[in-house]
Amino acid sequence: MKNTIGTFSWPAVITGGALAAIAVALISQYGFGLQPCPWCVFQRLLLVAIAIVGAIGLPRRMNRYRFIVGAPVLILALLGVAAAAWQHFMAAKSNACELTLAYKIVAMDLHLDQFLPSVFEARATCADAAVNLLGIPYDFWSLGVFAVIALIAIQYLRRP
Repeated sequence: MKNTIGTFSWPAVITGGALAAIAVALISQYGFGLQPCPWCVFQRLLLVAIAIVGAIGLPRRMNRYRFIVGAPVLILALLGVAAAAWQHFMAAKSNACELTLAYKIVAMDLHLDQFLPSVFEARATCADAAVNLLGIPYDFWSLGVFAVIALIAIQYLRRP
């Protein structure tokens, strides 16, 4: 029980949080018409990677190998913070997203937009995707999710 929060393990919280964030993004897209830009899609990719790495830590025997899960999750979450900040402060001011790093990784290098377009296809420009949710820029919500995941990863790594 050393690496648990109540009855949930830290990796379960990390995995569940990442999957919940992806679900919210997809509900926003398909339920409310908020189309993703390349940076949004890149952040989804980071959340998928966080969920996969978190799931690796789900077996109880992995508790002694916390670094294998905690360190990559922390790095991915910090990349997510940086991506969300870049999206807000830089990319949202541009109408041309096709040549950005996010687009190159998701579409040109990994071809995720062809493999699973319902999740990974950018359908808006960065400027068009700059929307608010409850008065807060959507990319700041994403930044907050990544920051919380990073803090959880730090706590997980610090456990005895």
